[in-house]
Amino acid sequence: MRLDKFLKVARLVKRRTLAKEVSDQGRILINGRVAKPASEVKRGDTLELTWGGRRVTVEVLATPDNVRAAEAKNLYRVIKEEALGGGQTPEGE
Repeated sequence: MRLDKFLKVARLVKRRTLAKEVSDQGRILINGRVAKPASEVKRGDTLELTWGGRRVTVEVLATPDNVRAAEAKNLYRVIKEEALGGGQTPEGE
């Protein structure tokens, strides 16, 4: 399945066009490599998504063409989620 479609079906992003824009900017990695919107996503792949001041790493569990909203979280497993810098006060203050 295409990366942009998977992100939409799994509801990691709201719209497929947004998924395309984010991947065109090089902010999505598949198995450690920069991914394009048409990159193939398959079961077992690791996706690293960076946007909105966060970095989320997920493992792909399934790639169905359609899924109900309530079942979308079953398509991936969050491995790591972290906030990126900014807005923090330096140590010692």
